Amino acid sequence: MIDTLDTLAIMGEQKEFEDAVNRVLTEVSFNQDNRVQIFEVNIRVLGGLLSAHILASDPTYGHAIEGYTDGLLKMAQDMADRLIPAFQYTKTGIPYPRVNLRYGVARTETVETCTAGAGSLLLEFGVLSRLTNKTHYEDVAKRALKALWNRRSDIDLLGNVINIQTGQWIHTASSTGAGIDSFFEYLLKAHVLFGEDEYLEMFEDAYEGIMRHVRDPSGYLYRNVHMSSGALMATWIDSLSAFWPGVQVLYGDLGSAIKGHLVFYNIWRRYHALPERFDVFRKTVDIGFYPLRPEFIESTYYLYRATRDPFYLHVGEMVIEDLNNRTRLPCGFATVGDVRTGRLEDRMESFMLSESLKYLYLLFDTDNMFNKLDSNFVYTTEGHFLPLPNHLLKNNSSKPAAAPEPICRPYIPSTAISNYNYFPHDLDMSSVPHLPEADFAAAIVGNTEEPIPDLHPNAYCVSPLSVAQSFELTFNTDVRAKFGSQSPKFVEIVGGFLTKSLSGLKFELIKRPQRTGGGYQVTRG
Repeated sequence: MIDTLDTLAIMGEQKEFEDAVNRVLTEVSFNQDNRVQIFEVNIRVLGGLLSAHILASDPTYGHAIEGYTDGLLKMAQDMADRLIPAFQYTKTGIPYPRVNLRYGVARTETVETCTAGAGSLLLEFGVLSRLTNKTHYEDVAKRALKALWNRRSDIDLLGNVINIQTGQWIHTASSTGAGIDSFFEYLLKAHVLFGEDEYLEMFEDAYEGIMRHVRDPSGYLYRNVHMSSGALMATWIDSLSAFWPGVQVLYGDLGSAIKGHLVFYNIWRRYHALPERFDVFRKTVDIGFYPLRPEFIESTYYLYRATRDPFYLHVGEMVIEDLNNRTRLPCGFATVGDVRTGRLEDRMESFMLSESLKYLYLLFDTDNMFNKLDSNFVYTTEGHFLPLPNHLLKNNSSKPAAAPEPICRPYIPSTAISNYNYFPHDLDMSSVPHLPEADFAAAIVGNTEEPIPDLHPNAYCVSPLSVAQSFELTFNTDVRAKFGSQSPKFVEIVGGFLTKSLSGLKFELIKRPQRTGGGYQVTRG
């Protein structure tokens, strides 16, 4: 329930939001003899409490609860205090991965933790510090993050698993996937939320290392490589790394985001879900489990907000259809045990409600007020809405700072990943599925299916440019002898041909792949 509080508010269910808050305040106690994961409790419980507290107490967002007296914030502080022992007995400042909520860290607790688990605490702990004016929460989270960052390799890559006492890397694979993913996400989002440049500088160094050594030469895949050499260590990608295009959107690298997203889109098209692992060398499923993860949906949401390409609405509709047809049951949604067979398991993770359905709702509710905010807010790695008012930012001055130079250029569909279209117009098939990059991504993962048709031809998601165009051209004979062999004249360019000597007629053709019938498509004229 805690993980779902802000979802109720964002979806406009005010009465249910208020009822759920009251139930949490009256029925939930953290004084339990339970051993929990620091990372999971932080992002699901602490983040959920903080987000709901902000919404319940700040009338800015339209969900303030009358008579609310900071009860959720007090619960968040109580939970954080129960997690603090994990930080107190390590030589490096990197916390233990688990703690008992009543008794602290057990003597037999493991000293191995993953990079994401220890390095994705700063948003929640930082906001808690700013709201309570108790700096030690933010201090311990920042110390853990920097302890990991300071142990990066000479090529700015981090490993996956580390010993919290010795600081030695145990698993040296570097990637954008499981075990390391949200570390990078929190570097960039910490800069957005807190406005502190050191986090952006760290992210940019990490990003350059990833793009040089983790990304493959095609620019579509992000591999598992050795953190010191960049040597390939595995040929699979995992579904958690589908979050990466969303982070790239926030950073302003739309071209790379579009390419990476297309890989996961084509895997989803093959299996109507995302397998936990997919082997890109063998082009087959490695682990078929799909626990309703949100990362692909999240990146789809960010790409639509940045591009307004109706293709991403179509992707969202595809996901909804598959979730409803394959996983929906009378009491919720079931985990897919194997995407190849459709076998279901009696389990639904809370992130289905806190993230997957939230991002789908925001994708289609284009007028939602949370889609119109223009401030330093973020969605955490569990999808929780966290803003921070100016008076809680460090080094805040009463004099407004000069507006910074924009980081991102306005999105122009035809130039984001291709260089032979220049601007969209009536004959420009610039939507993502019509670009050559879409065919390349399909080939990478072995998807040979025809592009899926619009699921509902009369729905909002239908692109007006998606109807195939046919043209009949008649050429007159050029009586001038020296030009007789030159009309029509075609010049080969990247992906097709350009004709430029048809007595004033000028248009551009793109070669269509053989698997879609071959031929050429007029894209400009």
